[in-house]
Amino acid sequence: MPKKYWLFKSEPDVFSWDDLVAAKNRTTTWEGIRNYQARNLLRDECRNGDQVFFYHSRVNPPAIMGIAQVVKEAYPDPEQFDPKSKYYDPSADPDAPRWLMVDVQAVKAFRKPVDLPTLKAHEDLDGLMVTKRGARLSIQPVEPIHWRVISRLGQPKKLT
Repeated sequence: MPKKYWLFKSEPDVFSWDDLVAAKNRTTTWEGIRNYQARNLLRDECRNGDQVFFYHSRVNPPAIMGIAQVVKEAYPDPEQFDPKSKYYDPSADPDAPRWLMVDVQAVKAFRKPVDLPTLKAHEDLDGLMVTKRGARLSIQPVEPIHWRVISRLGQPKKLT
């Protein structure tokens, strides 16, 4: 099965690229997905080894900060069952979990974060979902050609 490419959005005041890099083994759970379309992408399409652009949203300007990879495929998000969690879903059933998460690991930092105005202005990135008005999905597929262009713009470097 060919590798897929993704853009995962995170608000840096909640969990940032630096938080991921500082995490044990540079790895974290990608929990809290509460949109059915995003959940379905995690469940049906995200696989170990898939590459992920880590995107800071709700900052000015939003930007892709680096590259991560999926290191654990979709499994039940335990937060859906915890009444103390902001991700609690009282209708979630432990026998048929509604919400899923994956684990991601930081791989390369961008020397130059690629911000949304740059993404929108680049002629070779036409059709990139994050540049479309109203495209608020937190998990988005990225076409291989878009992946290559953005990677060149960001000038990724291996983490040490």
